[in-house]
Amino acid sequence: MKVSARNVFTGKITSLTDGAVNAEVELTTAGGDRIIAIVTEGSVKSLGLVVGQDAIAYVKAPWVMVLTGDANVRFSARNQFAGKVTSVSKGAINAEVAIELPSGMVVYAVITHQAVLELGLKPGAAATALIKASQVVLGVR
Repeated sequence: MKVSARNVFTGKITSLTDGAVNAEVELTTAGGDRIIAIVTEGSVKSLGLVVGQDAIAYVKAPWVMVLTGDANVRFSARNQFAGKVTSVSKGAINAEVAIELPSGMVVYAVITHQAVLELGLKPGAAATALIKASQVVLGVR
């Protein structure tokens, strides 16, 4: 299956917390990166999600926010991936920023040219990718 989401995390479900309407699902990749998804209880049932199951988390690049600077700032975004910028590809309107994590995984963000300038994003710069758990889409084979 091919998807348009630029960020694909493959791994195992390592935690699942059920709620009345939504569930919190933690997926851990082979490299140790953890991504949290908030999905409906209906999705938990229809996908048959259980701890230990293989799953895939998808995040579209425009849903990824980029942070630079003070690492002591706190955010409500559950997924915070610190790494180094490996590339900035400028398009007509936006730019795609690739942030490589210590595990070797790369997270892609699509942000405005102005944001690239304001954040000082260039290869080698430290940056953090922020992803809200509600922006993560889960799939299973």
